[in-house]
Amino acid sequence: MKKVVVVLVFLILAGGGAYYCWMYYRGDARADVPAPVTAKVERGGIRLTVASTGRIVSNLDVDIKCKASGQITKLPFDVSDTVRQGDLLVELDPIDEQRVLRRAEVDLQAAQAKLQIARENLSVAERTLATDRQRTDAALKAAEVRAADARAKADRMKQLLAKHLCSQEESDTAETAAIQADADLATVRVRVEELKTQELALELKRQDVRLAESQAASAEIALEIAQDRLRDTKVSAPIDGVVAARNVQIGQIIASGVSNVGGGTTVLTLSDLSHVFVLASVDESDIGKVRLGQPAAVTADAFRGRTFQGRVVRVATRGVNLSNVVTFEVKIEVTGEEKSLLRPEMTANVEVLAAEKENVLLVPAEAVVRKAGGQHFVTVMGDGGAAAETAVQVGISDVARTEITQGLAGGETVLVFKTGSDGRWGAGQRPAGPPRGLLLPTPPRR
Repeated sequence: MKKVVVVLVFLILAGGGAYYCWMYYRGDARADVPAPVTAKVERGGIRLTVASTGRIVSNLDVDIKCKASGQITKLPFDVSDTVRQGDLLVELDPIDEQRVLRRAEVDLQAAQAKLQIARENLSVAERTLATDRQRTDAALKAAEVRAADARAKADRMKQLLAKHLCSQEESDTAETAAIQADADLATVRVRVEELKTQELALELKRQDVRLAESQAASAEIALEIAQDRLRDTKVSAPIDGVVAARNVQIGQIIASGVSNVGGGTTVLTLSDLSHVFVLASVDESDIGKVRLGQPAAVTADAFRGRTFQGRVVRVATRGVNLSNVVTFEVKIEVTGEEKSLLRPEMTANVEVLAAEKENVLLVPAEAVVRKAGGQHFVTVMGDGGAAAETAVQVGISDVARTEITQGLAGGETVLVFKTGSDGRWGAGQRPAGPPRGLLLPTPPRR
């Protein structure tokens, strides 16, 4: 008997608990059902923007390095100083380069002196050859005449000897004179051949002149290099800009940016702030809305409440994949008059105006439901609380409102499905139709 009582008590308690839980759940579910919210279809303006963040960059950053190596003696500018093109940025101790320049000047003078000597020797040799040629030509002609005359006399003496008109001695003397004349002629001809050797020697002297000219030209080049290296001890500003960084101090020894394997020492960094840009990373889902020339609004945390105007000047062709998130770099030029307030590497917020329309039909974005197949619907509230699901065509949306291009008329009332985290549907979720309890006519209005 006691066991039966215990079982009955247990069943009564269990049933009461189950009923209480059922009533509690039912009450919560009813409490979670959102009350219907309606909105009027109104005309107005809407803007479609693409929001992103980026960083401020200058128009151009130039790292200043020295072609020469040495100790810094002058460094007149510091960070944030404004410089003009041609201003002296850094100067090195020039003593070593001055010595090299003096040596190059001496070498050039020596080479020029050697060239002058070679030219004089060539001139003397040419004149000597011309004189010897004239003298030899005259001697050759005289020798040929004497030889011919002596031979003719010798032949006549032989004829006279044969007729016993002269003595043997006279004939022998004439023959000896003819032989001597022939020998003299041969000697002169040898001298003519020697002139050819002088011509070859003259060509060698011409080569000596060319060699001296090459040495002089080489010395001139060495002098120009020494002059350039001396000028390289002074570095002037290549552009107008602002000193963004100064990496050295006076007295520091720096390495050449030309001959050093590591690229040399960066002395200063100049930033050209005549144009200021924002490099923003736009998600791949929004990049299709961004076009060249679109206006943009730029804000920075350093200047709260202030908006800088800009425009899109470049859209990257290739995206960047980071942790499976693809973004595209968009370059925006800040065009406002106060752009000089923005400084490189600042973080900026950007809103690119992708589209803007005026006097169009607008409904709350939560009133539009997208169903399978990509068709959009809104629930139109009729007289007496009747609701009709209507197909519509939508235009642009700014998250809060959506443009209706077809399917609705101004002044109609539509049902808004709240999607807050405290509603029946979780945040980001949207029901496929109106809440239960609303009357839907059949068939729906198209």
